[in-house]
Amino acid sequence: MTSRALAPALALVLLAGAVLRFATLDAQSLWYDEAVTAQLLQMDLRGMLGAIPDSESTPPLYYVLAWLWTQLFGTGEAGMRSLSALLGTATIAVAWALGRRLGGTRAGLAAAALVAFNPLLVWFSQEARAYSLLALLGALSALLWLSALEDDGVAPRSSDPRRSEDDRAANSPAFGPRQMRLLAWGAVAALALATHYYAIFLVAPQGLWLALRAPGLRERATALSLPLAAGAALLPLALHQRANDGASFIGDSALATRLAQVPKQFLVGYDAPLEPLLIALTAVAVLLGFAGLAALLAGRATACARRHHEIALLTSLTAAALALPVLAALAGEDHLITRNILVALPLACVLVGAGLAAAAQATERGAAAALAVACLAGIVAVVGVARDPELQRDDWRGAVRSLGPIGEPRLIVATPHSALTPLRYYLPGLRQATPPSFTTAEIDQIALPVRLPGDRPEPPRPVAPVAPAPGYSLVGRTDGDTFTVLRWRLPAPRPEPVAPAVGLDGEPAAVLAVGAP
Repeated sequence: MTSRALAPALALVLLAGAVLRFATLDAQSLWYDEAVTAQLLQMDLRGMLGAIPDSESTPPLYYVLAWLWTQLFGTGEAGMRSLSALLGTATIAVAWALGRRLGGTRAGLAAAALVAFNPLLVWFSQEARAYSLLALLGALSALLWLSALEDDGVAPRSSDPRRSEDDRAANSPAFGPRQMRLLAWGAVAALALATHYYAIFLVAPQGLWLALRAPGLRERATALSLPLAAGAALLPLALHQRANDGASFIGDSALATRLAQVPKQFLVGYDAPLEPLLIALTAVAVLLGFAGLAALLAGRATACARRHHEIALLTSLTAAALALPVLAALAGEDHLITRNILVALPLACVLVGAGLAAAAQATERGAAAALAVACLAGIVAVVGVARDPELQRDDWRGAVRSLGPIGEPRLIVATPHSALTPLRYYLPGLRQATPPSFTTAEIDQIALPVRLPGDRPEPPRPVAPVAPAPGYSLVGRTDGDTFTVLRWRLPAPRPEPVAPAVGLDGEPAAVLAVGAP
């Protein structure tokens, strides 16, 4: 593909990727984790930073950026999520640059398209959490890492015994292109670590390889100083958050189950319409890409020596970013779910894109068709999720709307027990009910199912619901796609005891109050 043809094609891919990310930012309700983000962003900066150690399991960089962002765009659904959409769109451009580096313009365009239309990357580009930033920084760190390993960057060690490493370093410029590339990688690696702890599984192999390849102490210090400083600064916070065990829910499902979910979710996201068909179509394209990649690595397809070497390096790096979390989980540090290893997905897309470009040497139409099918499958999955509430996030917004206008005081009995945080985003003034009693004429029951990673359980649907207290009559019921709401009323207000309660699913419920008294 000529450079003249590349520009409009790349612009079209970027535009399409941006439309998929920005067009439906507020179509879905915030789910629990995003409501926590909103709660943090509504604080002042000092208060937010003080709350992160006990409310989050990740470092603070994303929240600082999001806090600054929402000072301009607000903490509404679209305002918060637009930062992730912008970061996700930027990832498309980085994937193009990385793919072009590995295999030329065709590989760059294929990599950009696979990232632009990947359903899971689109999903996290529409979520007010750190994952879109993690994916961007991971892809950028890989690009800068390969740049730092260029022959005029970190050169192979000379076999000349008359020149020591220190002599070669001493004769290099004090702060030339080599140091700039190393410093740029180090800065991005440090930012990745400050975004998500699982970035270490990508950054550590990069840093180790640079440490082995760098020809002198100055180069090693330039490359590693910022990541090591970031790691040391974050260690106390990481230990504190680990003790909080905020990610303990991950272990509620078997590691084997979570591992089996990863390839499916990388291909078509958490859920999709026509899921088996879309998985099969996308898998065929990926397998063809891997076949082209294998041909490149085996020397059966043409590639210059530098590109061949860099493809091997990126393949090894991506494999390490996927394998090391598994080893950590087997060793007892089990926080492995798909979103925590999202940093590897853009790199995998780039490798598949380079493989499809290589496969085009043998079957140009087949490679082009495979890429088109994978992109089309991604679009179908993204649009299908946007149209089907059952495939979307928990609909706390819909549950609150089902309560109708709130003029008089109400008690709300909600499950899961953590319901206060997402409900309060849509119902300001909601609070924990305090004993001994609360005077009301209405008690509402809200139930959303507890979801383990990758699950889509049905909300409870009681056939013959029992009144939460004597005398109450059922005056309204809403069976939403992801929630159930029952409204119970008395003819006149009376004091109701505030005590531990169970929800519609029989699990411990949050007892909440809205309105005076």
